[in-house]
Amino acid sequence: MGVYLLALDQGTTSSRAILFDQEQRIAAVAQKEFRQIYPRQGWVEHDAMEIWSSQYAVMMEVIAKADIAAGDIAAIGITNQRETTILWDRETGRPICNAIVWQCRRTSSIVDDLMARGYGDHIRRTTGLVPDAYFSATKIRWILDHVEGAQEKAERGEILFGTVDTWLLWKLTGGAVHVTDVTNASRTMLFDIRKLAWDETILRALNIPRSMLPQVRSSSEIYGYAQLQGCQVPVCGIAGDQQAALFGQTCFAPGEAKNTYGTGCFLLMNTGETLCESKNGLLSTIAVGLDGKVQYALEGSVFIGGAVIQWLRDEMRFFTESQDAEYYAGKVEDTGGVYLVPAFTGLGAPYWDMYARGCIVGLTRGTRREHIIRAAQESIAYQVADLVEAMEKDTGLSLAALKADGGASRDSFLMQFQADILHKKVCRPVVRETTALGAAYLAGLAAGVWKDREEIKKLWACDVCYAPQMEEERRRALLAGWHRAVGRSRSWAEP
Repeated sequence: MGVYLLALDQGTTSSRAILFDQEQRIAAVAQKEFRQIYPRQGWVEHDAMEIWSSQYAVMMEVIAKADIAAGDIAAIGITNQRETTILWDRETGRPICNAIVWQCRRTSSIVDDLMARGYGDHIRRTTGLVPDAYFSATKIRWILDHVEGAQEKAERGEILFGTVDTWLLWKLTGGAVHVTDVTNASRTMLFDIRKLAWDETILRALNIPRSMLPQVRSSSEIYGYAQLQGCQVPVCGIAGDQQAALFGQTCFAPGEAKNTYGTGCFLLMNTGETLCESKNGLLSTIAVGLDGKVQYALEGSVFIGGAVIQWLRDEMRFFTESQDAEYYAGKVEDTGGVYLVPAFTGLGAPYWDMYARGCIVGLTRGTRREHIIRAAQESIAYQVADLVEAMEKDTGLSLAALKADGGASRDSFLMQFQADILHKKVCRPVVRETTALGAAYLAGLAAGVWKDREEIKKLWACDVCYAPQMEEERRRALLAGWHRAVGRSRSWAEP
């Protein structure tokens, strides 16, 4: 009988559960996609009950697949899509409306109002974030404004707020625990990342009752217990997906960085116990809370990464399987001068343009499907290159190599082009499920499966390292073309 760690990886498009043993080997995986709801242009929602039901289903499926007893599970770790906002009734445990997803732009006007009222500098200094509709704070305000009676109920303590980790923990513990961890709290635009407390000034500015908010705890401790097959299994690791991936990539030392290629792209660099304030459009955030301390990170967020490939598959019908993008991109020597800027929900770092919109430029009569597919693939790498440049300016450090993970990191065309356009090595680990692995590590540390980070560090192993091959003159020309294309997409939807 082995010791297993169960990681619940609740993402933007699917719920997954992965069972690891203490040598970080994967014993079983289960995944279930759920609906994406688009009520209006620029709006994105999820059904929070569907998030829970799909996550519960894969949790039970993975235990059955591995043919183990629940008693063999030492601990459960949760990692989650961040910023997505859920409000639910404390008594019934049911959401009062659909979850508003991190990609949703409906609250841009609330952000504009906060800026007009002079809160911009306070938000940047206190939360480390750039005021934007991306984060949870204005999503809470929107729900309280648009669900009848919600504000009054919230003031009476009858409505609870949570990011997805908090919602899952609440459901797993039968409503006994209303908690988040410091990494998720730091993404709400309501949390003082120096004082490690909810910020009263921003709460007052948005008229959000303090009683709605969860208690904030570290990323690795016992929060409560889930009942599984008659066993009480501790839930003792929580981190937002990108911080979990940073931990899963064992980026424990200042200056170490990873990029996750998922629905979006997220580049994080560990800056240690020093909070680095960005002057180049990046975010300061909490990397992890562990052993009574926090480590900080610089983060750059790309809203549309792998999602541009899903768009080509589902909306444009260019191919039937996402992995086909690599095949088609390799069928042409280059994009034929085509650039695709996937600013479907605005541009994230380093631009922070809520009103940017997607565009394809450089089309000619000779442009084929393959050119557009290749341009979509390359757009992911270009956006990451913009983040790396900003991060190096902020820290004064030059990245020796970039650790890559996430679903799209399996795409060798993308990884090679990324190495070329960065002119740096891109290293992909043996275990690509680094987000789930990070949650498992955090849970395992709290449960005593591993004694410290040094023991975990020894488990990391490189699978493939992509070295740059592109000539510098061509690299510079391609980047210049990309920046011209981005300029065409900026401010397109500005009222």
